[in-house]
Amino acid sequence: MLGSQLIIRTLHRLGVKTIFSLSGNQIMPLYDACIDAGIRIIHVRHEAAAVFMADAWSQITGELGVAMLTAAPGITNGLAPLYSASQAESPVLLISGDSSVGEDGMGAFQELDQVSITRSLTKLSLRPRTVQELYPALDRAVAQALAPRRGPVHLALPFDLMTAETGLAELPATTPKREPAAVDAAGLEQLAALLDSAQRPLLLAGPTGARPHMRAVREKLEATLGVHLIPMESPRGLKDPSLGSLAEIIPQADLIVLAGKCLDFTLGFGGTGALGKTARVVAIDPDPAMLERAARLLGDRLALALQGDPYTVLPALPAAPAPAERASWRARVDEALRNRNTLGAAACADGALGPRALCEAVQAFLTSAPNPILVCDGGEFGQWAQAYCQAPVRIINGMSGAIGAGICYAIAAKIAQPGATVAVLMGDGTAGFHLMELDTAVRERAAIVAVIGNDLRWNAEHLIQMRTYGPQRLIGCELAPTARYHEVAAALGGAGYAARDRDSLATALRAAADSGLPACINVSLAGEPAPVFSASTQSATGH
Repeated sequence: MLGSQLIIRTLHRLGVKTIFSLSGNQIMPLYDACIDAGIRIIHVRHEAAAVFMADAWSQITGELGVAMLTAAPGITNGLAPLYSASQAESPVLLISGDSSVGEDGMGAFQELDQVSITRSLTKLSLRPRTVQELYPALDRAVAQALAPRRGPVHLALPFDLMTAETGLAELPATTPKREPAAVDAAGLEQLAALLDSAQRPLLLAGPTGARPHMRAVREKLEATLGVHLIPMESPRGLKDPSLGSLAEIIPQADLIVLAGKCLDFTLGFGGTGALGKTARVVAIDPDPAMLERAARLLGDRLALALQGDPYTVLPALPAAPAPAERASWRARVDEALRNRNTLGAAACADGALGPRALCEAVQAFLTSAPNPILVCDGGEFGQWAQAYCQAPVRIINGMSGAIGAGICYAIAAKIAQPGATVAVLMGDGTAGFHLMELDTAVRERAAIVAVIGNDLRWNAEHLIQMRTYGPQRLIGCELAPTARYHEVAAALGGAGYAARDRDSLATALRAAADSGLPACINVSLAGEPAPVFSASTQSATGH
C-alpha cells in the first residue's frame, strides 16, 4: 500500500465520501487513490473555494469536511477560509501536498514551511516525515478536528511519502474513540442550583449550537431546562438582525449561561452595557483559556466556571420543572427575537427594490420550496437577509466577518443535500469573490439559486465613509453599473435573470427553480444600512 492509498483509504473508512479540491502536482497520487476508494472529488476553480466548501459541508452534515490543495501557492491561496472555519467551529481537514522530505533544505520545487503558516489558524498542523508517521498523524488530526471545540486541522503530506510503499497490506486498527471527560459533579450541582433559583435565565451558545445536527439537542435542552438556548454566530454580536431586539432583553436577565459562547467583542467583552449590572454569569467551555478570560473580564460576576463540552454538561443536569414565573420571561424573549420593527422601503424612486422587499420576496419563494436551505453572505445586504429570510437550515458568513464564500457554501450544501432547494443571497461586492464557481456548480449539477442584491457599491464601507468622513469624502467603493452578473451564469452553462421589482423577482425565482440549472438573479437594489431592531443601540455590541 502506497502512502497516498493509506491516507485515502483511511478517510474512506472514516466515512468521507467527498473531497473538495483544486489539483496540483504534489497531490496527484492522492487523486489516483480516490478512484479505487470511490471518493468523489469536487474540483473547484480557486483553492479558497475548496476550503469554504469543506467548511459548509461540515456545517450542513455535522461531519468532517475535507479539502485537498497542492503545495506552496496552492495552500496559501486557501488560508483565509481556514480562519473562517476556525471561527465557525467547523471540523475541517485540510490536506496539502508538500515538497519531498528527502529534498528538505535543498531548495526543492515549492518548498515551504507550511506548518508554521497554518499553526495559528488551526487546532493542529502536522507534517509527517516518515511513512510510519502517516497514519498516526491523520488519526490525531481527525480526532482534534472533531473534539470540542471543533475546528480545522492541517496535514502537509510530502510527495515522496505519498509515492513510497508503507509495507502495509491492510489499514491499521482503528483507534478507540475517547470517552468524554466526566462532568464535575460538584460543579453540576452548583449549576443546577443556579438555574433553579433564576427567574430570568438565558443560555447563549456559540456557532456549534446553530448547526442543523444540533437542533434536536437544542430543543431537548430548552424543554428540559425551561430556558432559551440562543446560538450566536454573527460578528455583529447583539447587533445581529436575526436576533431581533435581544440586546434590550439580555441586561434584564438574572442568570446568563455561556454554553460554549466565548466572551468576546460580540458580548461587549462582558461589560455591563451588554450583559447588565446584576446578572450572574456561568461559563461552560472545553477550553480552559476561555474560562480564564471569563474570570478576568467578569470578576465577581462570574458565579461558576465549568470546563467541558456544554452539550455534555447541560444534558447531565437533573430534570426539574421550570418555575412558573419563567413563562412570562420566555414570552418576552420570544417577542424580542421575533421583533422586526424597522423601516424598509418597498420600492424606491428609481424603481430599485429596497433590501427588505427583496428579502421578503425570497422568503415567499423559500416558504413554498421543498427542503429549503438559506445561505446569507455579505455586509449590509447580508444583514437584511439574516433578518427577513429564514429556513430550517442556514449558513451565514460567520464570526470571522469574511465575505465572499456564499456561492461556495451553497454548492457544498446542494451536494450534501441534493434534494434541497438552496438559495444564497449576497451583495454585488460579495459576488465578485467566487462567481466563477458557478462553473463548478454547472459541472457538478448543483442547481443553486444565487440572488445578488446589486446596489453598485461596497455598501458597508460606503456607509462607514458617509458616517465617519462625510459625503464629500467618498472614495473607492463604487462598482460598475454595467456589470451583468446574470449573464456570467448563463455563459458558464447556467441560467441568468435580471430583476428590478417584486414581480420580476418572483418570476425569476420561479424560472430559476424550474430551470434545473445553477442560476443567478441580478436584482437592482437600493442600498440601505443594515436593520436595527433595538430602541437603543448603545448596548448592542459586535462588529
